[in-house]
Amino acid sequence: MTQNREHPRYAHEAAVTIVAGKALVSGHTTNLSRGGLCASLAQPIALGTAIEVEVVLVFEGDVRSEPLRLPALVVWCTEVDDGHQIGISFRPLDTELAEYLGLFLKYLDQGGPKERMKRDMPVDDRFR
Repeated sequence: MTQNREHPRYAHEAAVTIVAGKALVSGHTTNLSRGGLCASLAQPIALGTAIEVEVVLVFEGDVRSEPLRLPALVVWCTEVDDGHQIGISFRPLDTELAEYLGLFLKYLDQGGPKERMKRDMPVDDRFR
């Protein structure tokens, strides 16, 4: 059964920093879409927490993109192995942030920093 999602998800590992008040929590994405992302972190963040998330693409040689900082809300958090996964929904974005996010996703849709691999295709497409 195929789920109809509003936005395709891209299974791509990007560096993230969660900004919750004065606390900073680093981790990486497991997938990313226009509507939000899933991130793996060492510590949990409470459901419903209003945050900002900085997303950074990592290229070969540890070269990094400029961070894209987006307003978001934690919509789920679960313990996984020795860490946590959180689901983040982006809050409404102004035109400029929406355009930058679109550029990030377009880059991922075209294969990102390496030749497009199966894991970089939309997650939903892998299960059709």
